[in-house]
Amino acid sequence: MMFQIKACNPQTYRKQTRRSTLYIAAFFVLLAMLFSTGAVLQFGTPGGDNFRLNLAGVIAALLLTIAVVRYQFWTQPWMAAAVYGWQLKRNLMSVTNVMHHVKAGMQAGNPAAMQLLRFYHLGLAQMLELDGNSSALKEAQHDSEQHKARMLELAMDTEQLQLDPEWLVTVKQFAAPH
Repeated sequence: MMFQIKACNPQTYRKQTRRSTLYIAAFFVLLAMLFSTGAVLQFGTPGGDNFRLNLAGVIAALLLTIAVVRYQFWTQPWMAAAVYGWQLKRNLMSVTNVMHHVKAGMQAGNPAAMQLLRFYHLGLAQMLELDGNSSALKEAQHDSEQHKARMLELAMDTEQLQLDPEWLVTVKQFAAPH
């Protein structure tokens, strides 16, 4: 499945992700309190050391929160910004994991490597902008502009807003020893 970089307003993104984080944190705290209290009431000893029961309640709440977030909350509209941010970072990581292949492909003039690096630069710029990391964004722009200029010299499309999974496969194969 192809990932598409979408236009996002950084202030709106941060507001929506803070809200979804607050909802999930409140859900977790409520579950942790309920499970811990329930465990102590059911199995604890009055005035005794109930640390293990409290810990078990917190761990159970954490596991249930993870499951509910993944299988219930994930598709909710109020989670859309957080899900998009997670997917953006995950797709950027998939490129980072093969960056040594991308660099080797770049040196050889491989088109898939060039497209992949351009996607990476555009996605990284968006991630840094969404996260409000303006100093890192300024640092990343130099490499991005150099790469864009090289692609323009070769008459290549510089608007690589989709990550084609085939690029990852091609880059790995191209850079593999023959």
